[in-house]
Amino acid sequence: MKEAKQGTPLYHVVKTLIEIAITSGNYQPGDQLPTESQLCEQYTVSRTTIRLALQQLEFEGMIHRIQGKGTFISAPKIEDALNKHVRSFVEQMKDLGLQPHSKIISIGLIPATPHLSSVLNIIEKDPVFKLIRLRYADNKPLQYATSYVPWRLAPELLQDDLTGSLFELLSSKYQLTPYCAIESIEPIVIDDTCSRFFDVPEGSPAFLIESITSTEHKVPIEYAHLIVRGDRLKFVVKRTFS
Repeated sequence: MKEAKQGTPLYHVVKTLIEIAITSGNYQPGDQLPTESQLCEQYTVSRTTIRLALQQLEFEGMIHRIQGKGTFISAPKIEDALNKHVRSFVEQMKDLGLQPHSKIISIGLIPATPHLSSVLNIIEKDPVFKLIRLRYADNKPLQYATSYVPWRLAPELLQDDLTGSLFELLSSKYQLTPYCAIESIEPIVIDDTCSRFFDVPEGSPAFLIESITSTEHKVPIEYAHLIVRGDRLKFVVKRTFS
């Protein structure tokens, strides 16, 4: 391999070459990369250099490793366009041509903490539904979602089918139509719990999304705490110059 430009780490050069091979179509999603030994021979570099390059590609979500099987090309990231319109997870995935479904991890009633009472505008220790779901896109886990809904707004939620759109259910059955949402997004790393549900290594990149959704009359109907896989999703913002 030719020497890297002065100041450019060798592993970054190798990473770029592998990335070009992926984006140019030499590899397709699901294809297996050559072994580390084969890559060492191909690029005439050390195993340490190859490992650093692969670690960077994995962190960026271009490849993923399966224990005991090897390294594979990941599918392109799902693009989530950030705009002013409120859409449910189900609507977002269907708009992208993906098939969504949810698995209920747990649901129960808890007393409102000071934080929940503040964001949901209820009295502290009032009953709140805590719903945890693992949300899928085309049968691949994408989102670990924890939702909090005031009991007084939807008292029969324990008996409802919660595998679909929560917003659609709240709107159709309880006349609680989502009107606006305040969201924050920040990068995090995946903890042990989510690593098991997502089947990715602990410490993998993720996004934490927190949102408060309210009706037209400014009644908070849901506070959500969402952990989304950083290797499967990216956010896209369209801006115009005024």
